[in-house]
Amino acid sequence: MKNLVSRFLSDESGATAIEYGLIAAGIAVVIIAAVQLVGSNLKTTFGSVASAVAAP
Repeated sequence: MKNLVSRFLSDESGATAIEYGLIAAGIAVVIIAAVQLVGSNLKTTFGSVASAVAAP
């Protein structure tokens, strides 16, 4: 039984998958934040262009 617990505690095969999952989640958060920031800036820019074109 002691040997089984020792092997279980030293097994790191799932740790790599969890690490990759955390890295992917972090990258996804950064991408979402960047897209939202660029999207709001583009909305403001296109709004300014549209109002400039519409004004006589």
